[in-house]
Order: sequence, then C-alpha cells, then structure tokens
Amino acid sequence: MESFEQHRGHLTAVATRILGPGGDAEDAVQETWLRFERADTADVENLRGWLTTVVSRICLDQLRSRTARREDLVDHHLERPTEDPTPEDDAVLAEAVGSAMQTVLDELTPPERVAFVLHDLFAVSFDEIAALLDRSPAATRQLASRARRRIRGTTPATAPGREVVDAFLRAARAGELDTLIALLDPDVVLRADATTAAMGPAPLLIGPQDVANRFNGGAQSAKLMIVDGIAGAAWMHRGEARVVFDFTVIDGRIVAIDLLADPEVLAGLVLEPA
Repeated sequence: MESFEQHRGHLTAVATRILGPGGDAEDAVQETWLRFERADTADVENLRGWLTTVVSRICLDQLRSRTARREDLVDHHLERPTEDPTPEDDAVLAEAVGSAMQTVLDELTPPERVAFVLHDLFAVSFDEIAALLDRSPAATRQLASRARRRIRGTTPATAPGREVVDAFLRAARAGELDTLIALLDPDVVLRADATTAAMGPAPLLIGPQDVANRFNGGAQSAKLMIVDGIAGAAWMHRGEARVVFDFTVIDGRIVAIDLLADPEVLAGLVLEPA
C-alpha cells in the first residue's frame, strides 16, 4: 500500500493530463491500484514506470471508449488536480495550461494523445510508449510529432525549450560544467538509439553529472534546430542531419535527451533552422 501511495500523485497527474480532470481520471488511478494489488510486483525494478504503463493503458482504453461513443470532450479543461498538487502538476501547468490547448488535445486520436502526453509532459521514452501502443518507436514518434504540431502552433522563434537548449549548447561548447549541470533535471536521462550507439556513445546515461560530462567541451558541430516544433539540435553533414538531439524540457530543465540517427526515424522528423 505504502509503495503505491508514493506514486499516487504522479499517477493522478498522468491520468488527469490524458483524460482531463474529474471522475474518469480518479477511476483510472483506482483501477491501477486494484491491478497493483492483484499483481506480483516483487521483481519489478522500476515500480513508477510499471504503474505509469498500467494507468496509461487504462486511460487509453477509456479514450477509445469515448471515441466509440462519440462523446463531446470539448468541455474538459486542463486544470490543477484538487488534492495535493505534485511537482509534476506544476511542470505541466507551466507548459500547458489553458482551455485552448485542451480543446486541441481533445481532437487528437487516442494514440496521438497518449504519445504526446507521456513523452512531452512526463518524459517517457518512445520505446516504452511504443510497447504500450503496440507500435514501433518510429511510428510512435510520428504520433507524438503530429500531435505536437497541432497543439504547439509555434514559430521557430517561440519554440518550447529554445532558451534552455540554446543555453545548454553554448555551455557545452564553452566547457562550462556547472552551467550544464544547472540546466539538467536531477533525474535526467541521455538515451542513444542503436544507430547512434554504434558510433560510440553510451546507450544510456542517468543523472546530471554523467550527462553533463558527456557534453562538456563537446557539441562543437551541433546546430540549434527546431525538431517537430520543439527546440533541439542536429549534427549536419553536407546539408543533411546525421544525428538529431531530441530534448525534452519540463519546467525550465532538461529531463531527457535522445540521440537519434536511425534513418527511418530521421526521415520522419520535421527539422527547421532555429
């Protein structure tokens, strides 16, 4: 019971962002609790991730049921849960408060909505979301990209995360380790896809010290770019992106950096000069 309660606030935030506030989100968390009680989680290493997957699947089923019934979702609004706001709530509200965004969110397909919320608002990896949606990581990235372009409606000058990513790249080139660490979330992760890892970078780094050390004095050839509507970077060769740096920024800090070099993935990205 105690282990579940430690993650209840996070699960409520996830369900609320996917479904909108109210009874549906509360029901999803309660159903997650029931499944947790019935499951053997003794060998689960990442309980938060396991619970996030469970509650997301429940929310996805609810969204599909809504779509089948053709319910009118426009009246739902993105607002703060009423009990014990969490840091996740504050981060999401800072990025995405407003009925205008919620109206667009309600117009997305259930897979688009889940992919966007989990990745852009909670930094869940596309590999994890792909398993949840029964899609390939590349197809899942496309779902989130389509959703993001519809929701953001931004120009390169106003792309989310631009100032943070720009500051990170400048600090990396200048070898300013303390600045790099300050721009990173305490739980930041650096993930490299298989194609990038084959070039040498470690496939996974966790924590601001290791991630900052990886970039300190580097990124000399990385250009600030807009990647599917949000700030990122790319290493270009003869006018083509060879490696894309996909940043996830929440509440002014970088929580994830994905290094992408898979040709299938790169072919599906929309890159714009910053």
